[in-house]
Amino acid sequence: MAFEIFKEIGTYGIVPLVTLDDPNDAVPLAHALVDGGIPIAEVTFRTAAGGESIKRMAKEVPEIIVGAGTVHNLDQAKQTLDNGGKFIITPGFNYKVVEWALEHNMPICPGTVVPSDIEEAMNYGLDTVKFFPAEAYGGINTLKNLAAPFASVKFVPTGGVNLNNLQAYLDQPNVAAVGGSFVPPSKLVKAKDWAGITALCQEIMKKVVDLRPGHVGINAGTDENARAVTSTLCKIFDTEFKDTPLAYFAGDLAEVMKVPFKGTHGHYCVETRDMPRAVAYLKRKGIAFDEKSFVYDAKGKLIAAYLADEVGGFAFHLRYKTR
Repeated sequence: MAFEIFKEIGTYGIVPLVTLDDPNDAVPLAHALVDGGIPIAEVTFRTAAGGESIKRMAKEVPEIIVGAGTVHNLDQAKQTLDNGGKFIITPGFNYKVVEWALEHNMPICPGTVVPSDIEEAMNYGLDTVKFFPAEAYGGINTLKNLAAPFASVKFVPTGGVNLNNLQAYLDQPNVAAVGGSFVPPSKLVKAKDWAGITALCQEIMKKVVDLRPGHVGINAGTDENARAVTSTLCKIFDTEFKDTPLAYFAGDLAEVMKVPFKGTHGHYCVETRDMPRAVAYLKRKGIAFDEKSFVYDAKGKLIAAYLADEVGGFAFHLRYKTR
C-alpha cells in the first residue's frame, strides 16, 4: 500500500525523531520545526509524554505532520490515532500493530533489518519501511544490495545516520527519507533553544538539496559569435572547448548558445544532488516552474527543470551535479 503521507515526507528527506520529557515543549518545538522548513515530527513513546505531545502538536500546530515512533504495542498505536497522529513508525516488524494500522487506515512504516522482514512488509502491501539500526547492519552498502531484489521498496534508514552521512544516504535511489535524533538534538530541546532548532533545520534542508553554481549560459545569437565567445573564454581560463548541437562549452564555465535560447540575456544553471527534492523545496518557497521545460531520462528520472520566471534577465534551471 502506497501511503501518500510517506511520499510527502520523502520530498523533505528528513524525519525528525522527537523525544520529550515535558509535553509543554511540544508546541514550541513543533513551531520551530515548521519555521525551519521540516514540518515533520516522529514523536516517540520512549517517555510518558509521547501521547500528550502528539495531541498538542496535532491540535495546536496543524501545519506539522506529526506521528508516533517507537510504537511497540496496540495501546500506543491507538493513542496515536486518538491523539491526532498521522502516521506510525515501529522499530521492528510487529504483526499486530501492522494489521491494526491497516484496518484503521493508519499509515505505518514498520521496522525492518533483514530480507525476511521486508518480505513480510510486502506481503501486507507496504512499500515504505524503516531500516533500523542502519549503520549497525551495513548502512549504505546493505541498502545498495537490497535495491535489486526489493526494487519497489523505499527505506527510511535510522540508527547511526547523522549530519555527516545523511547526504550519502539520501543519494541512494531506494531511500525515501532518513531519520534520527540529530534533529532536533536533545541538548537544544532541553535548553528550549527553539531558534537554534529552527536554524539547524534550515541548514539541514540546505544539505539535502545542496544547491551549487553550475554554469552560465550566454546567448550569442549566431554560431559564428558563439564560437568566437567560447574560444575567447577557453583562452582566458584554460578550459576545454566542447561542441554540442545547440551550444559550445567553455569547459564547465559557460554554455554559449549557437541559436536564440531561453533568457533575455542568457541562462544560469544551478546544480543539485537531488532534483525532485530541490524542486519540491523551491515550490514550498513559492517558486514556480515551467513544467513544459522538465527533461527526463530514459528511466523517467527528472534531470533538468527551468524556473517559470527570469531573474535579472536570466532564465534559471536546475540539473543534477556533474562533478
